[in-house]
Amino acid sequence: MAAAPPSYKKPSPDEILQRLQQLRRGRLKIYLGAAPGVGKTYTMLADAQEQRARGVDAVIGLVDCHERPATMEKVGELPAVTPRTLEYRGLHLQEMDLEGVLARDPDLVLVDELAHSNIPGCTHIKRYEDVMDLLAAGINVWSTLNVQHLESLNDTVFEITRVRVTETVPDWVLDRASEIRLIDLDPDALIERVKDGRVYRQPEAERALKGFFRRGNLTALREMALRALAEATDRRLEEYMADHQISGPWGARDRILACASTSPNGQRLIRRAYRTAKRLRGSLYVLYVQHPGDRMDERGANTLQRNLDLATRLGAHVERVARADAAAAIVEFARHIRATQIVLGESLRPTWRDRLRGSIVERVLRDTHDVDVLVVASPAKDT
Repeated sequence: MAAAPPSYKKPSPDEILQRLQQLRRGRLKIYLGAAPGVGKTYTMLADAQEQRARGVDAVIGLVDCHERPATMEKVGELPAVTPRTLEYRGLHLQEMDLEGVLARDPDLVLVDELAHSNIPGCTHIKRYEDVMDLLAAGINVWSTLNVQHLESLNDTVFEITRVRVTETVPDWVLDRASEIRLIDLDPDALIERVKDGRVYRQPEAERALKGFFRRGNLTALREMALRALAEATDRRLEEYMADHQISGPWGARDRILACASTSPNGQRLIRRAYRTAKRLRGSLYVLYVQHPGDRMDERGANTLQRNLDLATRLGAHVERVARADAAAAIVEFARHIRATQIVLGESLRPTWRDRLRGSIVERVLRDTHDVDVLVVASPAKDT
């Protein structure tokens, strides 16, 4: 098959500016693991020692060794920017000195635990936001991340482990990484590490083995980490093919439409839609239809805002419309964006409305053609 002819289209000013900004930005490397204790921080420190020996100005912004002797030893003589000490709830805790690192302006800075939430009083709420500032300043950053902290996997991780992860990172942060290094460890080997006290001290180790570190949990998390790496590799291949004008086997992109609501199940629905869009390499749209006559209480308004904020963090196109006929609004918007799949939640409306006009799900199914409709059930219990 003949190669695609080269394109001589002149780049727009915005495209030129974007390329220049990308050239100035630092590069992000993420050490990805399935669970604590697989060796992410240890490997990151070992790699930094090698870079330091080659003359790279590598420094520690913040590294948490969790009192693990082997990891503490690996710090060696790596220089560090003195962290800030802040008081929080009667405790004196340390956070990375973002301004100090920017002033130091190293070639490379190590910033552990990307999903960490900063103590009040810091420049940003989340550590990954600090990292974005460092990258924008042209500083290369290495960081660590466990797969259960990816925002879109929050419900899946809970359903498997029954542990609700509260510190999350938007998936786009992983997409920003120039390099992802998977630190893989067989679940049985990790369990042995925990038993030997190399991950947690007793009795914390015993509790971990009976809870999060069960073999089934670790096996599932390991598969998630492998899939996350595979998806990132696919995206890089597509970007390379697009940059080099190489034609590929992929056709038009899928467009997934998720319908937001004031239901607590809304975040689960949005995450499910995001995972579908990501798997299909498609775009995600989130639509909220408000009935003009409905009066939303404070609780409903707060829940809705949290759901829409999540959609924004995941990179969705968010739209809000006021229509008395929600089903008609959904069908109309789906046609407008040429949606290939619609994701709905179980109806929480009074049943008498459904008897009069039919449920929203039934009407969307009836009035759309060549569009798949997925109904996400509410979990029996989500605590």
